[in-house]
Amino acid sequence: MKNTDDSGKPGRFSVSDCRILEFDKHHSDRKGNLTVIENGETLPFDVKRVYYLYDVPAGEARGSHAHRSLEQLMVAAAGSFSVTLDDGREKKTFFLNRPNQGLYIKPGMWRDLSDFCSGAVCMVLASEVYQEEDYIRDYQEFLEFVNSKETK
Repeated sequence: MKNTDDSGKPGRFSVSDCRILEFDKHHSDRKGNLTVIENGETLPFDVKRVYYLYDVPAGEARGSHAHRSLEQLMVAAAGSFSVTLDDGREKKTFFLNRPNQGLYIKPGMWRDLSDFCSGAVCMVLASEVYQEEDYIRDYQEFLEFVNSKETK
């Protein structure tokens, strides 16, 4: 269920609204594992874009931005990495290392990805296609955005 204001735009979320989602793992002793993620069934949004990060050099970080209205599910398809979410008041770090789990990220969260292990693959399922105007790439602008949500 989406938290929206009177205009239908996303309301103010906190890092507590973001959580790890566990997906069924179908196991076969001889053939490995299979995990299924489906629109309307296992996800709280419909996927309109999928992308993945890989070959991130040791010690490098990714992210460092927020989205105004985009919802995302981040999955460690291989390896591991950390995601620190910031809602402008509180920060929370999640460690992703299981391909049958994903971090559900609500709109209005600043995110920093770090601690990529060698061979890590971060797959991201997004609720919308790429829209540059949805990005907030400056932290001060992000703080102004989330604080404006509190006064409405």
